[in-house]
Amino acid sequence: MAKSREQARKRHPRHQRRGEARLPGVAATLVAILLYVALPQQLLLAPRYVVPTLEVLLLIPLIALNPRRLTRQTTAFRFLSLTLVLIIAASNLTALGILIHELLYAGVKDGRALLVAALQVWMTNIIAFGLAYWELDRGGPVARTQLPRDELPLADFRFSQDENDDAVQEVADGASISSDWMPTLLDYLYVSTTNSTAFSPTDTMPLSPRAKVLMSVQSIAALLISLLVIARAVSVLH
Repeated sequence: MAKSREQARKRHPRHQRRGEARLPGVAATLVAILLYVALPQQLLLAPRYVVPTLEVLLLIPLIALNPRRLTRQTTAFRFLSLTLVLIIAASNLTALGILIHELLYAGVKDGRALLVAALQVWMTNIIAFGLAYWELDRGGPVARTQLPRDELPLADFRFSQDENDDAVQEVADGASISSDWMPTLLDYLYVSTTNSTAFSPTDTMPLSPRAKVLMSVQSIAALLISLLVIARAVSVLH
């Protein structure tokens, strides 16, 4: 038991400044790109492969700088990573806007195709905002593991681990203060998923104005998909 407690204090990416693994971020980005490529052409403003090609071109230098773990950051790296997330989110919200327009004014009859497109937009919405939270909170994934806590930018989100230090021992041992815990991409994707299903924060609270704005936009987008797009598609099916 004592050994497992000790391991809990040493398993997080901040320890030895190892940094987060690069693979999860790349995988999430590629999934978002593939979901966009698979959308119906009428939901795209540009030819199908223009936006995905731009996203891949932005992703390549990011991988080259940190091929295995996120330990190095430059001003150019930060700009490229934020630009990539912005393009993914903006292109998906644009697709949602076109989808809603098609529903209201074009009289779409193919309910099954509409349901699939709505699901693609919803899934991309989760990935895009999860990546945005991951890139912004406390200076981004590199800063969160490489900087001492007293040098980190102010937090955008408060996770339950950040306040569990006074809980029962088996919970407190995994808290931020006890184990030097820091959120990883999976934590932000979870926040994004719960925000898209509950349309509100659950166990992780937004602290900064930009976090509150992003969560509001994501909630509204998810609500539109649920209430307007899916409801209309189901009615067509019947």
